[in-house]
Amino acid sequence: MTPSQLLGSWSFTRTISDHRSGSDYRAVGTATFAAEPDGRIRWFEEGRLVWQAGSSTFTRTLFLAPPAEDSVDWSVTFEDGRFFHPWSADEVVHLCGRDTYRGDVDSQAIPGTGAAADCQAGWTLTWRVTGPAKDYTMRTRYLACAGPQL
Repeated sequence: MTPSQLLGSWSFTRTISDHRSGSDYRAVGTATFAAEPDGRIRWFEEGRLVWQAGSSTFTRTLFLAPPAEDSVDWSVTFEDGRFFHPWSADEVVHLCGRDTYRGDVDSQAIPGTGAAADCQAGWTLTWRVTGPAKDYTMRTRYLACAGPQL
């Protein structure tokens, strides 16, 4: 799956299982992937996070950056430009302080650019986070259809 195949809007459902507290969280929202003039792809998410005691809205912005001259791989950066991890179909690892993030993309049938009618087409991003401060699994299912799947 290449970053250009993600252009457009995707609905998503996210589950977060905190293994320390036993708490579960759920989020629904929309992710928009838009081409930027500098060649990057802006990855903007907005949604609502729900847990037992309440809920709140959230937004998040990342960028998919095209390969540098000395690389063939795209990379994911934070909004401020800091490197997050390579864009890869293989497992990626990101160290955050003493905590380790292990990410994995599982893509099913990804539609061509602009084809967003098939609500079965999509991909799943799973993060397993472990360390002294964190212990959780976050799984996000992105679907190529309009509106969050409640």
